Amino acid sequence: MKEINRILVVSWMTQSCKKTIRFGVSLAEKYQAELSVIHIVNTFWLQGWSVPMISLIEERKKDLNRVKAELDNVINSEKKKGMTIKEFIKEGDPVDEILKTIKDEKIDLVILRAQEEGRVEHFLISGSNEAIIRKIPCSIFLVKDEPR
Repeated sequence: MKEINRILVVSWMTQSCKKTIRFGVSLAEKYQAELSVIHIVNTFWLQGWSVPMISLIEERKKDLNRVKAELDNVINSEKKKGMTIKEFIKEGDPVDEILKTIKDEKIDLVILRAQEEGRVEHFLISGSNEAIIRKIPCSIFLVKDEPR
């Protein structure tokens, strides 16, 4: 069995990712592994629009900043306890950015949330695991959210 030395938590910049990050922290402590968190901002839905969408873009930025601050609270509380956590904020195609980070950081385990996204969330965030799971070159740990 391959050792787990580097763990990557995928954050789709949603509330449900707090639990996923906590699982990453727990596993990193257990295996004394390096922990990284990648925040994905899908910009695909902004491409190809010929009309100005400034208000929609600004609202999206506000929402992303709010969620990022909440996720940072989780990460910062662990950093205060002495854990080193690398953070990446990537914009673009989520699958490409995740796969590139896995390769660049030599990741052994990826932690994803297993929650099904709604249509709006899928459109705005593109938080689908299906495409990632098909291409991922390492082990995967899925975190199931409790029913709402």
